[in-house]
Amino acid sequence: MTESPAVDDAHERIRTDQPHTARIWNYWLGGKDNYPVDQQAGDQIRRLHPGIGEYALADREFLGRAVRHLAGACGIRQFLDIGTGLPTADNTHEVAQRVAPESRIVYVDNDPIVLAHAEALLTSTPQGRTDYLDEDLRNVDTILEHASRTLDMSEPVALVLLGVVIFIEDDEEAYGIVRRLVDALPAGSHLVLSHTVTRPDMPDVDAAVAFWNEHGTPKLTQRTPDAVARFFDGLELLEPGVVSCNRWRPEAGDGELPAEVAMFGGVGRKA
Repeated sequence: MTESPAVDDAHERIRTDQPHTARIWNYWLGGKDNYPVDQQAGDQIRRLHPGIGEYALADREFLGRAVRHLAGACGIRQFLDIGTGLPTADNTHEVAQRVAPESRIVYVDNDPIVLAHAEALLTSTPQGRTDYLDEDLRNVDTILEHASRTLDMSEPVALVLLGVVIFIEDDEEAYGIVRRLVDALPAGSHLVLSHTVTRPDMPDVDAAVAFWNEHGTPKLTQRTPDAVARFFDGLELLEPGVVSCNRWRPEAGDGELPAEVAMFGGVGRKA
């Protein structure tokens, strides 16, 4: 298959001499889409905080549980997944379409690494549909305009923002972006969001993030659990609220994880 010019450009934009968040995440999840520079950085971060690789697993399992719940109990059939990350097992469309084959999913990411692998995200059941947009989270209007080509914006949408607002350093900008996205969605829509947190009882996480911000790209911004909960202002938080990702409605068969990880998440409903 001949790759598109956009994919060719993505390959040219990929830096293999500098560690990258998406590839390190992929390395921690046991994937193959990473380079020695990512493995070295990932191992160094693990030495600073031995449990940090478990955040990737906790976040991934949280995604699966949230999407299954929304597609099943809540009847959501449309998903806007921004900050998609590298494809792995059980991507959003696979989980949703397993529950409801007619589900439609739009993926958004501005990472050339993800774009280069986007074909793996564009499979779909015959009844459903998937689409991919190479765009920055900050460009809300462009995202919404493109999403409306696949999604019916008059019907409920699940907005998925896993580990992506951590790349927006300014608090008010980050809250404003999420608010604009949620405001554009109809009643009955849901926000699924996760975020790395900083807490006094997890100082090694701060050290690991500091190491990353010195050596890697893009830079990360930690927030307290209360600051993460603020992203859900005005929404009806589903139980158990904003908690460690592995504590959000755990299921039999989930991976063995610590009591808490420094990746918190929640799901909120727009009334």
